[in-house]
Amino acid sequence: MEEKYLICEDSLEGIFTGIYEAYALREDHRNIHLQVGEEDNLRLFAVYIRVAADSGKAAKVAGTICRRLGEGVYLDICRALASEDKGKGDAIYKTVLCGLKMKNGSRVMGNLTDRNVHKVFELARRTRNEVHHWKEFLRFQELESGILYSKIGPENNVVTFLAPHFADRLPLYDFIIYDEKRGIFVVHPKSKEWYLVTDRDFDERKAGDYSEREMEYQELFTFFCHKIAIKERENLKLQRNMLPLRFQEYMVEFGL
Repeated sequence: MEEKYLICEDSLEGIFTGIYEAYALREDHRNIHLQVGEEDNLRLFAVYIRVAADSGKAAKVAGTICRRLGEGVYLDICRALASEDKGKGDAIYKTVLCGLKMKNGSRVMGNLTDRNVHKVFELARRTRNEVHHWKEFLRFQELESGILYSKIGPENNVVTFLAPHFADRLPLYDFIIYDEKRGIFVVHPKSKEWYLVTDRDFDERKAGDYSEREMEYQELFTFFCHKIAIKERENLKLQRNMLPLRFQEYMVEFGL
């Protein structure tokens, strides 16, 4: 049998549509693979099929996963989808296959002897850990307009996991979280639902400057953090282990 590679866009809708189309082929799943984005080197004797994202088909796959495998597995798959790993598409597809074959599909993530399940488990864990870190290290800064603004550069696409957390804790504030690596903004108007926009629809420079009060508090906070430090107990290695450099560049106390 010839190998078939379904090329999907890097999104939940894209990969879930790929899973839908893989089942629609009604062929041996061992010969079907999901590929996220284009590849530079094509495989010999393989057939490549481009799959356009379809929200209707994706919703059917999402419904099947929730119904047959449970919401916990669905959430882990969504976390794995947020990863930047190019092999995530095929791993998620084969994990769903594995779960649907099990009598109790909700236990699929415990089947770590399966290399695809293990990969999805690892990707989900990395994303979950990064979300946890950003919940602690994300810093909002007040703009002249009164909007709270934060710029981050996460390794994985985690803004949709961060948005509900901060919307729940800051329901009466206007705030924006900007993922500069992907050009995605989370916009939360006070007392309303948050939504996403891209840098094609919104120019970061239009957000405006920081307020005078914000600059004063930044200076005070930075001074405080440096003042309480004990030079004789300085341990940069331990600090970087607890607070990696990739987070520090987005934090007020390290930025000034």
